[in-house]
Amino acid sequence: MHVQSGELKLICAEDCGNSPKKKLLKDFNIAFANYDIDFIRENISEEMCWNLVGEQLLIKGKVPVVETLKVMKKNKVSELSITHIITHGNTGAANGFIKYENNKSYAFCNVYLFSGAGKNAKIKEITSYVLEHDVPNSPTA
Repeated sequence: MHVQSGELKLICAEDCGNSPKKKLLKDFNIAFANYDIDFIRENISEEMCWNLVGEQLLIKGKVPVVETLKVMKKNKVSELSITHIITHGNTGAANGFIKYENNKSYAFCNVYLFSGAGKNAKIKEITSYVLEHDVPNSPTA
């Protein structure tokens, strides 16, 4: 599935939305790429913890996570390719590629912990693995 979301080019498999949590993680990754602070704020818990492994950075709390995203907003994303989204119980993961307007590309894998197993559970924890990756074309293009 190739979609232009505003100025963002989105590439994602059709089956990403076949469960509520998969749909949430797809929408959450799109919101991250678009810096949709309101959507992110609505879908993370107050005790949210974001571990950026490569940066050796641990951000604790909903407000600090939102403030970090506001700072990151200066880096405009041009393309998001979501390769896989996997969920089970109160856990999930998404991986793919992200490309910025400055032509820097990164491979990413985010591992999520939800506040519960129910379909309305909020994201409580994210562990992000991000590697700079020069890819002329994403594998799903």
